[in-house]
This record gives sequence, C-alpha cells and structure tokens, in this order.
Amino acid sequence: MDAFISPQSADYSGSRTDTLANAVYLRLVTPLGSYWQDPTLGSRLHELQRLKDVARVAVLARQYAEQALAPLLDDGRAKRIAVTTERQPGRLALHIEVLDASGRTQTFQHPVKVA
Repeated sequence: MDAFISPQSADYSGSRTDTLANAVYLRLVTPLGSYWQDPTLGSRLHELQRLKDVARVAVLARQYAEQALAPLLDDGRAKRIAVTTERQPGRLALHIEVLDASGRTQTFQHPVKVA
C-alpha cells in the first residue's frame, strides 16, 4: 500500500491506496523527461495548454495519455488501459479505465487545460 496523492491538492492525503491511482496521476501530470530518476516517466499533456480547443487536440490528448500510461502495461501492473476524451469549454476531460493485474477495473478522471 502506498500513501495516496490527492489529485485535487497534488499532495499526500493522509490515507493509503492499493490501486494504481498514484501511478496514473504521476504519469499524467509530470512533464515527460523532467523526473531525474526516470526520464521516461511523464506525459506531453502539458504541451496542450497553449493549443486552441479544436478536435485534433482531443486526439493528441488521448495519444499522449496512452503513451504516458503504456509503462503500466509493459511492467505488468495493468492488463488493459482505455482512454477517452470529452471536450468541455476551455478544457478536456480524460476518462481513463484501467484493468489492473488482479482483474479490478479502476476509473480515473483527469482534466487537461487548453486555450
């Protein structure tokens, strides 16, 4: 069990988790290549903040999220990851469904700000 990082506060919440919530959260919010210990950890989602809210940005967001979460499949912690997007004014909502190694399905929401 890991200390749970709250996506709302981006800080430890004081509770524990046995899900992939921390792994998913850290891979999505960390800019790709910025973590000194593992340069492959992270995503390119931060690059979308400067782009206009058009349909192709939703496709890029889904691709960037899938690339960032692929290591969870590679190391066997997840069996399947599905990412969908929903366009909202000024942001995208990523809906992520992860089937973990134990067979539990976990769902996560992640907002992506766009211009």
